[in-house]
Amino acid sequence: MKAIVLRESGLNLEDYILPFIGREQERVDLAFASLNHRDVWITKGQYAGIRYPVVLGSDGSGYVDGKPVLLNPSVNWISDRLGQPKDYEIIGLPKDGTLRQTGVFNKNLIHPLPDHLSMEEASAVPLAGLTAYRVLFSRCHTKSSDKVLINGIGGGVAMFAAQFALAAGAEVWVTSSDDEKIQKAVDFGIRGGVNYKNESWHKQLNQLAGGFDVIIDGAGGEGFANLLSLANAGARIGIYGGTAGKITNLSSQIIFWKQLNILGSTMGNHTEFDEMLKFVTNHKIHPIIETVFRFDEYQKAFDLMASGKQFGKIVIGLK
Repeated sequence: MKAIVLRESGLNLEDYILPFIGREQERVDLAFASLNHRDVWITKGQYAGIRYPVVLGSDGSGYVDGKPVLLNPSVNWISDRLGQPKDYEIIGLPKDGTLRQTGVFNKNLIHPLPDHLSMEEASAVPLAGLTAYRVLFSRCHTKSSDKVLINGIGGGVAMFAAQFALAAGAEVWVTSSDDEKIQKAVDFGIRGGVNYKNESWHKQLNQLAGGFDVIIDGAGGEGFANLLSLANAGARIGIYGGTAGKITNLSSQIIFWKQLNILGSTMGNHTEFDEMLKFVTNHKIHPIIETVFRFDEYQKAFDLMASGKQFGKIVIGLK
């Protein structure tokens, strides 16, 4: 069988030997895997605990004894709502991930495929869907009466956060650096959005939409401070990533006067994964997929993820 293996020299499509199957493990014949920014950061050496060689990939769908399944990428975090345990891991580092034709995974990470999803779609759900579910509902307690802002639409977590908030009945707005992405978001039900490359984007958005009860951000950086001006009193601001770097120039006066809640969030536990799959199933949510690449086109898939030009998930077929 084959696997996409990361070595110090880079990514390679190589022969792969299936490891020993432990007592609490199952063999999964993988059909599709989807990429996350995490995979790109690891290839660039911008992630903690990198080891070589390693098979990347945190998301995957496939078959166990002919039955379609998908994988929960969150290892050893069962039900604690406060945060992940010290022995927490994510599939794809430090242990081998889903970018291989066959893998061995813990039984408690293997879930039946929701009936309304294709195998390609199922591979796109786990990591981004879990991350979006936790930050939106477990951390920010989003409800139907809320007005929600999703910062940086286009990436996997932001896309799921927007879809989940819409399904929950909330009014949803977005930002992006790409006007085309904003229009695509409007086409699937988003109320509207603005381009954050414009210097006064936050003022423009405030004029269009007013204040927000929930703000979901995966960028951080200097632009984060402008989100405070868009927050209603008592708003919840959920942070699940920091692609734009350290947050600077925060006004403590705005935070305490508006009684703001700034909430960190990452991934989620097994209970939340079950809840997320139930939510996806009940609302018949289909992930938005940018492109499905062939196995031998893996470098094109990684290049597209690194470019940030995608609108939705990037999937790789493994056969």
